[in-house]
Amino acid sequence: MVIRLALPNCIIRSWQPADAGAIVRHANDRRIWLNLRDRFPHPYTPTDADRWIRDATSAPPETQFAIAVGGEAAGGIGLELRSDVCRGSAEIGYWLGAAYWGRGIATEAVRAVTAYGFSRLGLRRIFAGVFEWNPSSMRVLEKAGYSLEGRLRQAVLKDGRVLDAFLYAIVRDSGPEGPRAG
Repeated sequence: MVIRLALPNCIIRSWQPADAGAIVRHANDRRIWLNLRDRFPHPYTPTDADRWIRDATSAPPETQFAIAVGGEAAGGIGLELRSDVCRGSAEIGYWLGAAYWGRGIATEAVRAVTAYGFSRLGLRRIFAGVFEWNPSSMRVLEKAGYSLEGRLRQAVLKDGRVLDAFLYAIVRDSGPEGPRAG
């Protein structure tokens, strides 16, 4: 199933093999890597991009998407579904090439993928962890309707530093208003 969500400033869509070059161009940036888990490679190579596209498009349901701006994959966003007693929950993660920062694109993408998770995947709760040195991502989540649930002290080791992480979440409301922060 191919996903395509047309938004005012971007398109959320399925990854395509032709995206590999754009992924490398935008993802091979230490500033991006500093705000993501270590499984996100740095430096980011064409082999990494090919592997990512293959993995992201092979597992149903589709939960990993390109953020396309001007026809080019400028970032990525996805939901990592939980299982067992946490089924019905997912962690949202996203990144956007630095050339596109500060334009509201990430907020728009988070809102759209959150709605997709609630409506198409039947999720009840979506959450995100943010490193303490990334207040911009905290603002993205807050503008997208997520609420701060807590500060996880010394929860992250990134680039040789021990950091706090902030936990944000949104829950699906069964009422007519749709998702609500919780």
